[in-house]
Amino acid sequence: MSDDHTPAEDVNEIADAAIDHIEALTAENKGLKEQVLRYAAEAENTRRRAEREANDARAYAIQKFGKDLLAAADNMGRALAAAPADSADTVVKNFVVGVEMTAKSLQAAFETNGLKKIEPEKGVKFDPHQHQAMMEQPSTEVGAGGVIQVLQPGYELLGRLIRPAMVVVAAKGSTGPSAAAAEAAGAPVNPYAANDASHDAAHDGDAVDTKA
Repeated sequence: MSDDHTPAEDVNEIADAAIDHIEALTAENKGLKEQVLRYAAEAENTRRRAEREANDARAYAIQKFGKDLLAAADNMGRALAAAPADSADTVVKNFVVGVEMTAKSLQAAFETNGLKKIEPEKGVKFDPHQHQAMMEQPSTEVGAGGVIQVLQPGYELLGRLIRPAMVVVAAKGSTGPSAAAAEAAGAPVNPYAANDASHDAAHDGDAVDTKA
């Protein structure tokens, strides 16, 4: 012990050194905790990303498979539309019933796997997120901007559109029941042509591409 140091000063030096050591350990501990939390967050992000990519891969596989079957569903629908409604031939009746059952089974399989048909009823407002207007026509039964006819049903998979419904839409100036209500509410009578100042009756029947 140096003659220049008192016992109290030595104790203070030891205490200061201990405090410095504790503070260093505390800072190191804090840094390690932050590192552990960062690694944990990165691991969780990696897990979520891998799960999302796996789900997307499964959804894509189902989507591709579903798209491949849409043509079969369309053909069955056309066959049923062309089938005789009151044929006296038992063979024909049984054949039609068989096609109907097959079409229903196919639609049930679609819905089970999250593939839902989009087939708007007559008069339903045109929705550019689900419908594609193939043409517009004046109508006395449907208000402007409403669906007159479905040319081909659309489909969505787990909320994701894979094919819009192809529809015929009531043109601007149509006098269907919903037209007056839409005008009274101040809503555009034609949701996809309200801002088209050049649109007039001369273009009724033209194809209108409103695919989402």
